[in-house]
Amino acid sequence: MNKVTLIGLFLFLAKTKIVETLSTTPKQKHASSSSSSSSSSSKALQSRRQVIVDSTWAAIFGSATGVVVAASSSSSSCFGVGLGPSPANALEDVDNFLKTGMVAQPMGVSGQAGKSKPETGVVLREGSEVSRDSRSGDVLAEILVKGNGNVVVPIVASFSSPWPLATGTVYDVECRDAQSGDGAFLAVSPDVGGKPLSDIQDSFFVKALFGPTGRFSFYGQPTDIKVKKSSMSPDNKYKLLDVTFSTLSQATQSELPRIARIIATVPNGSDQAVMLVGSASATRWKKGADKAIASTIDSFRAVTAPQTGLKIRAQEKTY
Repeated sequence: MNKVTLIGLFLFLAKTKIVETLSTTPKQKHASSSSSSSSSSSKALQSRRQVIVDSTWAAIFGSATGVVVAASSSSSSCFGVGLGPSPANALEDVDNFLKTGMVAQPMGVSGQAGKSKPETGVVLREGSEVSRDSRSGDVLAEILVKGNGNVVVPIVASFSSPWPLATGTVYDVECRDAQSGDGAFLAVSPDVGGKPLSDIQDSFFVKALFGPTGRFSFYGQPTDIKVKKSSMSPDNKYKLLDVTFSTLSQATQSELPRIARIIATVPNGSDQAVMLVGSASATRWKKGADKAIASTIDSFRAVTAPQTGLKIRAQEKTY
C-alpha cells in the first residue's frame, strides 16, 4: 500500500469520526440517558405490539400459528405481487395504535383505503340498491345466496333501524351511529349443509361472525366470545343469540367488552343462513342501547324474492 493510499484512508476515517460526533445532538444524548427509565414501558409496548402484529398476520393468512410464522417469513414475496396490504403500512398502524391509541387511518371514509374489507358474505343483486326510509327507518336490500343444487337464489332482507346507513367501501348493508358505535349489519353464513335451522349449532354462527376476517375483526379478532342465550322463534323460522365478546378499541390500547344480539334464518330454497347482527358496547347496552337493538332485531325479515324477468346476477364490487 503506497503513501497516497494510506493518507486517503486516514482522511476518510477522520472525516467519518467527525460526522458521527457532530450528528450526536443534545436531544439524542438526553434520549440516551433517559432510556433506562423507560425500558419497562418499552418492553410492555413491544410485547403488546407483537400480539397485534401476530393478530394482523393471522387475519390475513389464517389463525394457525404455523401459518402465521410461514407468512411472516414469506411476506416479502406475497406482498410483492399484490396479494395483500403493504406490511410496512400494517406495522405503521400498529405503532400508531400503541403510541397514541389511534390507528394511522381510523374507521372513517379516509381510513378505509388500503385495509382489507371485512367479510360479511353479503352479495348484492345487480340492479338493486340498499335503501333506508329516513322517516320510518325501514331498510331494504336484495341479496344473492347459494341455493339447493348450486343455483343462485335472490333474497329480500328488511329491518327497521334508528341509525343511518353506513357509507363507504368497507360496508355492505349496515346501519350505525358513528359516535356511539351502536349499529346493526347484515351477514350471510357459509353453506349450512342442508340442516334445518333448529339443528345448526350456535358455534357455527359464532365462527361465521367472529372469524379473523369478520366485521368485528377490523382491528383485531374478538376475544372472550361467549353465547349467553340461544332460542328459536315460536314458528322455528328464526334463531336468536345473545353474545358477549371483547374487541380492540380504535381510540384506546385496551379491549372493550361488547354485546351483540343475532337473529338468523334460512330462507326457503337457500343453503345459507341470512343474519342480522346488532351490537353496542357493554356500557351503552346497560344504559338503554339494548332496547334499540332489540327493536331492530325483532323487525328483521329475510324471504325469497318474488320472481321477475330480470337476470339474477351479482352486483359488481366497487372496491
